[in-house]
Amino acid sequence: MADSALAVAVAQFAPGTDPAANLAAIRELAATASARGARLVVFPEYSAFFEPVMGRSFVDAAETLDGRFVAGLSSIAADLGIHLVAGMIEQTDGERFSNTLVAVSPAGDVVATYRKLHLYDAFGQRESAWVQPGVLDEPQTFAVDGLTVGLQTCYDIRFPEVTRRLVDAGADLVLVPAEWVRGPLKEQHWRTLVTARALENTIYIAAADQAPPVGVGNSMIVDPMGVEIATIGEATDVALGWVSHARIAEVRTFNPALALRRFRVVPLGE
Repeated sequence: MADSALAVAVAQFAPGTDPAANLAAIRELAATASARGARLVVFPEYSAFFEPVMGRSFVDAAETLDGRFVAGLSSIAADLGIHLVAGMIEQTDGERFSNTLVAVSPAGDVVATYRKLHLYDAFGQRESAWVQPGVLDEPQTFAVDGLTVGLQTCYDIRFPEVTRRLVDAGADLVLVPAEWVRGPLKEQHWRTLVTARALENTIYIAAADQAPPVGVGNSMIVDPMGVEIATIGEATDVALGWVSHARIAEVRTFNPALALRRFRVVPLGE
């Protein structure tokens, strides 16, 4: 593999209600990915705490960005010398919480945070009963080995403009931590939407879902041509793929979709 390529890993597991156990699982999976050469590892949504039915327990488990979960994540990243991204439950007003992604660097510093914009009020669920939606601000990106990495969460993948805004901000790779709930055709939706966001934007997508029994699994890395270059089935595991500017440039020479578009993405109401 060329020196200019970045090894990225998706890590799939099923978090529970014990934050310490979840951090231990993250450390083990991150160490496996690092040993295989990964420089960036992305974990699922709600990696800090999860149970199948959302309720008050999520609010009670919420932490600040300087709390134990982020401190633990930072320690793992520093020990392994890699970037880590994972979903947490962030404290807000005591009645609801923010569904937040945190990116930490090999120095253990928080380099980006993202609060989920589109809440899962669909398929019989109502995430907004407990989650405070993120504010529509500048897209959240950070740099890893010369590549620009963007963040979005789970249900956001059903809204193409979220990814497009990240691409307009320079993202080469978009990370999608998720807890994609199982149900009729949901696995097909997941695979189709992740692939479409990569293909239509000619970028890489690294999507990390929770393992069953609640999530569909199928964490994957998709390249700018819509090719799955790494996939996990239903197991707790990690999978690696290599991403590069060269591949993006190659694809865009014969699929210049971004250059040919005639619309720009604007917030609703503008």
